[in-house]
Amino acid sequence: MFLKKMVSLFNYKPNGFRKYSVHYIPNFRLAFPVVLSQAGQMVVALADTLMVGRLGAIQLAAASLANSIFVVGLVFGIGIVSGITPLVGKEYGAGNRPAAGGWLKNGLLVFAILAIIQVFLSVGIVPHLLAVVVLVLPYLGQPPQVVELAIPYYLILVVSLIPFQIFIVFKQYAEGLGNTRIAMIITISANVVNILLNYIFIYGKLGFPAYGLSGAGYATLIARLIMPLSFVWFFFTLSYFQADRVHWKINPIKIKSAIKLISFGVPIAGQYVAEVLAFSLGSIMMGWLGAKALAAHQVVLSLASFTYMVSSGFAAATTIKVSHFRGQNRPGLARSSVFASLHQVLLFMGLSVTMFCIFRFKIPGLFVPDPEVIAIAGYLMLIAGMFQLFDGSQVVMLGALRGYEDVKIPMVVVLISYFIIALPVSYFFAFTVNLGPAGIWIGYLIGLMSVGITLFVRFRKLSRREL
Repeated sequence: MFLKKMVSLFNYKPNGFRKYSVHYIPNFRLAFPVVLSQAGQMVVALADTLMVGRLGAIQLAAASLANSIFVVGLVFGIGIVSGITPLVGKEYGAGNRPAAGGWLKNGLLVFAILAIIQVFLSVGIVPHLLAVVVLVLPYLGQPPQVVELAIPYYLILVVSLIPFQIFIVFKQYAEGLGNTRIAMIITISANVVNILLNYIFIYGKLGFPAYGLSGAGYATLIARLIMPLSFVWFFFTLSYFQADRVHWKINPIKIKSAIKLISFGVPIAGQYVAEVLAFSLGSIMMGWLGAKALAAHQVVLSLASFTYMVSSGFAAATTIKVSHFRGQNRPGLARSSVFASLHQVLLFMGLSVTMFCIFRFKIPGLFVPDPEVIAIAGYLMLIAGMFQLFDGSQVVMLGALRGYEDVKIPMVVVLISYFIIALPVSYFFAFTVNLGPAGIWIGYLIGLMSVGITLFVRFRKLSRREL
């Protein structure tokens, strides 16, 4: 009876399986470059963790602290311009390429406005509001040695954000057209450069001084300068963008379009920030338990983030497919393509659960030699493995709902699930029940469970309404 109910929940009908299976290969072909692009970003994060971890637990903890705070501003900027993809995709699906091209121009206008605001609100010579965080870092209850190392590394990351946001504008536009390969090529190439420069700058190779943790920041900055320059070159040279270059000249900048993009992007940014901020606050709480607990947390979070990014690649593909089918006025295909993505992601996450549980001590040992850190990380790997299925399903549902241009309700769901449910539960189990690091991850598990189930119900309601 229970099995029958679960099968019904995921809309699986053996006789109607073909309506989902026809999407598997097209979904995979569209998602695979996105997966490589997303996973490539995480490979760099894993490489940073691996290389910095060899410097010691203090350096690894400093990297964790800086990245946990910086990523909040990073995902906000990404979220603002992520609204380009479904808007472009719907116009492209309807055969209106000129209107699709207008969103690129207005997307760059929105980015320019944000950049100007960041400059005016900056501190010192660092052109970004995130720099003010340096003033409060010493008061977050972290070990003094960790804070001292984290500050210069953090400031270098802040400088790298603006060129990276320019790249994201072009990337989201190309993905709205259904082209995910260009961003993949640029991202993988930049990742290779980043890893090579990590080796040179962190350890002092080829005549360069050993910059330590700051060396990882310099490598990231150079790689992120290469990315937008590469995409601009592709845009103005590839025949694929020839029509867009024509439309670029004739499409006027529309304030209304820019406002719509902001109103659509802000809730997406809110979703990103809520999730990342929840994990960042969890990292701060983990720092209260000591540098070794924070180092173990960084290792496991990097691994969990890797599987998340693979799933988010399928989520991005889901947004594209849904927006295209909606532009073609084919709601049935939009709905079935979402279920197909969900099937694929749940299969991948099921494999991830197995790997997390079986190799829970061996994998952390690749990142840091400290036995105490490995022991803590091994315990956290079990809990992280448990929420993989919910993590995968919630990110696919977020991608699907963006394709349906439904972003405000999901933002509210995410805010409630993380800040009213997950974080209080994390604090309770970690410091009241005294479960330590495991308690913080139990809160993550419950929060992801809440998001995944609620958004799935929301998707079923909206997709049925369109049918």
